[in-house]
Amino acid sequence: MKQNTLKDNFTLRGTGLHTGLEIEVTFKPAPVDHGYKIKRIDLEDQPVIEALAENVVNTQRGTVVGKGDVVVSTIEHGLAALYASGIDNCLIEVNASEFPILDGSAAEYVRAILATGIQEQEKEKDYYIVRNKIEVSDPETGSKLTLLPDDAFCVNSFIEFDSYYIPNQSATMDSVTDFGTEIAPARTFVFVREIQKLRQSGLIKGGNLDNAIVIYERKLSQNELDEIADELNVPRHNAEELGYLNNRELAFPNEPARHKLLDIIGDMALIGKPIKGRLIAIRPGHKINNHLARLIRKDIKLNEVQPPVYDVTAEPVMDNNRIRELLPHRYPFLMVDKIIQMTDNYIVGVKNITTNEPFFMGHFPQEPVMPGVLQIEAMAQTGGLLVLGRLDEPERYSTYFLKIDNVKFRHKVVPGDTLIFRVELTSELRRGIATMRGLAFIGDKVISEADFTAQIIKNK
Repeated sequence: MKQNTLKDNFTLRGTGLHTGLEIEVTFKPAPVDHGYKIKRIDLEDQPVIEALAENVVNTQRGTVVGKGDVVVSTIEHGLAALYASGIDNCLIEVNASEFPILDGSAAEYVRAILATGIQEQEKEKDYYIVRNKIEVSDPETGSKLTLLPDDAFCVNSFIEFDSYYIPNQSATMDSVTDFGTEIAPARTFVFVREIQKLRQSGLIKGGNLDNAIVIYERKLSQNELDEIADELNVPRHNAEELGYLNNRELAFPNEPARHKLLDIIGDMALIGKPIKGRLIAIRPGHKINNHLARLIRKDIKLNEVQPPVYDVTAEPVMDNNRIRELLPHRYPFLMVDKIIQMTDNYIVGVKNITTNEPFFMGHFPQEPVMPGVLQIEAMAQTGGLLVLGRLDEPERYSTYFLKIDNVKFRHKVVPGDTLIFRVELTSELRRGIATMRGLAFIGDKVISEADFTAQIIKNK
């Protein structure tokens, strides 16, 4: 899968939920590896904030990112629409400290993305692949998020409130292809009993019955309810009649649970990569969502490149016979058993280490350890297959080392290990010169790494 951006700009206009201002937000195409960035065009120096989990500064009633004194809030609906639509790179320009609330859902964002179109870019997507269970919890609220391995990004959301109308609800998204119809139209919701406190905190100045589900489930005096209605500039309501106070019916019977799922997707967009994993959320909220997103961001920073996924039952991209056709190496110096993945920019190879490897006879008889130089040689052979696979008549060429830099060995390699090599081109192939970065893994651990330069020469 390639990275994606928008084909063109699109602009949406509406009221800010918390500021009450009339706001304009414009989504623009961006280059590869740009990610999501938000520019405050209403400020003199037009500061740009990277939409990443570590830049979240508030989660009280929405997700707020900041840089110094500059903040932008209520970004989750727009980011959820981008993320679920498969858009990796986008510059967002906004003329206020928040995005417009629109109808309280992500539906308008999705419609605008579909109308504008999606542009495929030249570089591969970089997924965050969940390999082990990750769990965060908050004993005070009873919230818990569990992230599990899966083949795609899936979410199960369960909500619980002390309310007759939504005591508990659940919603599921098994595929992001369902987002536009099943999740995006779900609106944000608020209880009438919360409105006064929110107003006193200077929030929801732009809230009304058109951009939120308003739930009246605990009786107030008529005077109190009239005061709230007048502040929100909405019709007064009979204090004896409990229920939903909206101008239009619920889009789904479980619309609040679906909206919580929408918020989760918007908050997970802040990890900066598409996820392959299933998220099970019990009583989710922006605070705990951000906690999980920050943990993932730390893992991404610690692991520059995620370990390749190795399915031993999958058909290889190149078997040993094809490798022998491309590489001149033979026993005992052919160090790659098969290739399991290959794109224009990187390749993944496998070497099974057995006790019968000839180098164990002398390195060392009593404690067999694979020499580090042979690990680098195996990386180079893997990289050679990537380069040769791009040529016409590859069997007529050979690759030779010119330079090796930044070599590190982290763990021993012994009989029984399976080495997985991931080698990536770090620059375009020019004049027969290729620069590459190689990493060797055993399971999830990086065993060795190196940067190397090779020359491709036509055989005489």
